[in-house]
Amino acid sequence: MTPHINANPGDFAETVIMPGDPLRAQYIAQTYLTDAKRVCDTRNMFGFTGYYKGKRLSVMAHGMGIPSVSIYAHELINAFGVKQLIRIGTCGAVDESVDMRNVIVATGAGTSSSVNRDRFGGYDYAAVPDFDLLRRCWTAAEQHNIPTQFGNTFTNDLLYDKPEGMLPALKKMNILAVEMETSALFTLAAQYRAKALSLLTACVNSVTGEEPTAEELQNTLDKMIELALETALLCD
Repeated sequence: MTPHINANPGDFAETVIMPGDPLRAQYIAQTYLTDAKRVCDTRNMFGFTGYYKGKRLSVMAHGMGIPSVSIYAHELINAFGVKQLIRIGTCGAVDESVDMRNVIVATGAGTSSSVNRDRFGGYDYAAVPDFDLLRRCWTAAEQHNIPTQFGNTFTNDLLYDKPEGMLPALKKMNILAVEMETSALFTLAAQYRAKALSLLTACVNSVTGEEPTAEELQNTLDKMIELALETALLCD
């Protein structure tokens, strides 16, 4: 048990799917896992462990923003022996090339936060996913015909009132999407020798103004969850 996760040793599988929303974690456990049991609920940040196609997996919410995901990822890795963390979440697309029906797979994550510099001696850290997880994700997407778009992303501290020059800078550097957790997750995983991956669903395109319908968004969210689970199946 840790200050933020009231679970017991062995309650978590080595691979954890991590949505931001605790209710989405509950949805995944109830919809996709068999014999799922809730293993933690401190601050209503739910975690579950069960089986997907016979493989033991866990689902644990990480909340919103870099501080929140950093707390939960740190404790899962260091106190509960988790080896693979797969984030699934929503984002804002910032490039015209983004197909709103695709699952975005982050091949890197820049950031406006100073947290990575604090961890990296004041230098800029290149936050990237684990290559083995990325390769397995590509394989799972091909095997299950899940439409995906692989590319660079950006982790921002602010949801509202973004700096005026941010969007032009992101477009200039071919960034696909903005969200609030991926860079921190990749960096923590590297520091503690775990593996991390981030899958995203765009709920708005800040450039074109396009928004998927509720049905289209739910379909892409389900495809994202399926891709995360099938990627987890391919993990050792």
